[in-house]
Amino acid sequence: MNKNELVRAIANNAGITLKDAGIALDSVVAAITEGLKNGEKVQISGFGTFEIKAKPAREGVNPKTGAKIKIAASKIPAFKFGKAYKDSF
Repeated sequence: MNKNELVRAIANNAGITLKDAGIALDSVVAAITEGLKNGEKVQISGFGTFEIKAKPAREGVNPKTGAKIKIAASKIPAFKFGKAYKDSF
């Protein structure tokens, strides 16, 4: 399902226009993004949790040359499904 299909599903389920559904979806994504930028966990009960995870620095290998390289520490967004959501399958 792509974004347009998701907007259509939201509009159909909520009985709203496609424009309003698009605005609602964009607002949810923006709120989640802002929360993560502020270092917060974003929990949606019954669905899951968005959070930022730290990846430590590590050593890697350049696939072209085989030379060892240092990969810097980084932070990545992560999502963990909630138990209720996982159990629904």
